[in-house]
Amino acid sequence: MKREKQEKRHKRKFSKLDIAIFIILTLGAIVIIVPFWNVLVVSFATQKEYADNPLMLFPQSPTLDAYKYLFKDGKIWQGYINTFKLLIMGLPLSVFLTTTMAYGLSRPNFPGRKVIMYLVVFTMIFNGGIVPMYLVMRQLGLTGSLWAVTFSTCFSVFNMILMINYFQSIPDSLIESARLDGAGEWKILLKIILPLSKPIMATITLFYGVSIWNEWYDAMIFIRDPQKLPLQNVLRSIIQETEIATSATGSIAAMGGPQFDDGIKMAAVFLTMVPIMCFYPFLQKYFTKGIMVGAVKM
Repeated sequence: MKREKQEKRHKRKFSKLDIAIFIILTLGAIVIIVPFWNVLVVSFATQKEYADNPLMLFPQSPTLDAYKYLFKDGKIWQGYINTFKLLIMGLPLSVFLTTTMAYGLSRPNFPGRKVIMYLVVFTMIFNGGIVPMYLVMRQLGLTGSLWAVTFSTCFSVFNMILMINYFQSIPDSLIESARLDGAGEWKILLKIILPLSKPIMATITLFYGVSIWNEWYDAMIFIRDPQKLPLQNVLRSIIQETEIATSATGSIAAMGGPQFDDGIKMAAVFLTMVPIMCFYPFLQKYFTKGIMVGAVKM
């Protein structure tokens, strides 16, 4: 019987719906991959080759001039270091604040739970703006440091709501059993809740990691020292310099760079994407489950 069932499964033909889904997914993959590949190819191409064929698949005369120009003065290395500092400082803090607050607000018997929840959600819709934030950071003496950027972006109400919904999906019987055995709230969180919450923890970590990696606006507001700027701001300044030089002289060769500013832009985009893309596969197996369970309406 088992062998007959297996043979029937092997003989099963694709339905029209399966074919349609396959075609849609294939087109979606092409839409995602082609622009990424074009960015990579253009970063290695020459100006003449790009002008002749903007949608090339392979460069005929590949060159590293754009990457040499980006790395020539060491600004990018300093940008990478500062961005990794932001990740080291901000990622554990963000996950800790989100996890602890989400656990408290996910418990039905938490005092003032509804009021606190309304107040927190209110800040997601209406916030004070950048000026009050800057004044607070200045009073704390944090302007000009990476800590100002870390504290201004260390908490997301959206991520907290996802985590609350996930925590509420965990059976209350497990928590009650732990309480009967004498476990406190911290022990319940660390020994029971978190081991069962790997999908949502991976999802939230990915969200915060991408957000910190792409951070540039708050760094532009709080930091003036070029040596403390994160990667995104460094690349932005380099691209602005090339655009100014191009508009003034017609090329950036006078600055010691290649005569192809679009190649520099594409190289900057590629250097920004690669590290965070390497980070995603380690959390991919948890991501779908975490975002689906966490998105269930409270």
